[in-house]
Amino acid sequence: MSNKPFAANSLYLLGFVVLFGLVPILKTTNYQMLLAAHVLVWGLFAVSFNMLFGVTGMLSFGQALYYGMGAYSVGLCVKYLGSAWFFPGMLLGLVLSILFSWLLGHLIIRVSGVFFTMLTLAFGQLGWQVMFKWYSFTGGDDGIQNIIPPGLFANKVAYYYLVLALVGVSIWFLGRLNSSPMGLILRCVRQNPERVRFLGRRVRRNQQRIYCISALFSALAGALMSGVDYSIHTDMFYWTTSGHVILMSILGGIGQFFGPLVGAAVIVTIEDVVGAFTEYWSLIIGSVMLVMVLGLPRGLMGEIAHLRVRFANRPAKLQTRLGEELK
Repeated sequence: MSNKPFAANSLYLLGFVVLFGLVPILKTTNYQMLLAAHVLVWGLFAVSFNMLFGVTGMLSFGQALYYGMGAYSVGLCVKYLGSAWFFPGMLLGLVLSILFSWLLGHLIIRVSGVFFTMLTLAFGQLGWQVMFKWYSFTGGDDGIQNIIPPGLFANKVAYYYLVLALVGVSIWFLGRLNSSPMGLILRCVRQNPERVRFLGRRVRRNQQRIYCISALFSALAGALMSGVDYSIHTDMFYWTTSGHVILMSILGGIGQFFGPLVGAAVIVTIEDVVGAFTEYWSLIIGSVMLVMVLGLPRGLMGEIAHLRVRFANRPAKLQTRLGEELK
C-alpha cells in the first residue's frame, strides 16, 4: 500500500465525509440511506482488512470471526438484557475482539503464507460452527432480530450520522497509522521480513499488533451493522464474508489506502441495485472481477493513481525527448 502524506489522505477523508454527510440532507429515501450506511460499514471492514493484507502482506480468510463477534456482542446483549445494552454490547465486542485476536495471534502468526491463511480460515469456520450450532443461545440460522439502538439513535438519520462519525474517525486513525513509522515497518515486513529482523525490529510483535488492530475495527464494523439492519445472522461469521472484503480490496486496489472503500461502494451497489432486478447479480460481480484481474490488476484507485503519475511525468519526458532530437 502506498504511503501518501497524511495530509493528502485527510483531504480525501474530508471529501468522503462531506459526500456521505449530504445523503440524509438531500431528501433521499430510506432505502438509499440504508445503501449508503452499508457502503460505510463495509468500507470500514475492507479498509481494516487491507491494513493486514495490503500493508503487511498477511492474507487472512478469518476476519469474519471478528466482524461477527462485534455484531453478536450487540445482538445478544440487546436480546437478553434490553436495548439499553446496545452500546455496552458494542464495547464488549471490541474488548472481546482484542482479547481473541491477541490469543489467536500468538498461535497463527508463528506461520506465514498459505499456512497462515489456512489457520485463519480454520479458526473462522470454528467460530461459525459454534454460533450456528448453539441454537438455544444464538438463535442458530434464525439469527437475532429487533436490534434497535436506544434513545435518540433509534431514529435512522441519527444512527446514520453516528455510523458516519465512527467510520470517519476509524478511517482517519488507520490512515494516520498507515503514514506513521509503524506503517513503514509493516510495509518492510511485507517486502522482506528477514531484513527487518536483521535491523533489530521484532517482526512477529508488529504482525500481532496489526492483526489485533484489524480485528478491533472489523468488530466495530460488525457492531455498527447490527444497528443498521436491526438484525444479524450467523453468515456474518462464515468464510464468504471474509471473501467479500478480499474482493472489495482487490477491486478498489490493495495498493491504495482508499481503494477498499471504493471497492466496497462498487460491490455493495451492484448487490443491492442490480440484485433488485435480477437474481444473477453474482454473475455480474464475477464478470467485473474477471475484467479487473485480467485488465486492471492495480484496482480502480491504483489505475487512477498510475494514470495521474503517467500524465504528470509526460511534459518532462517530452522535453527530454525534444532535447535529444535537437542535439
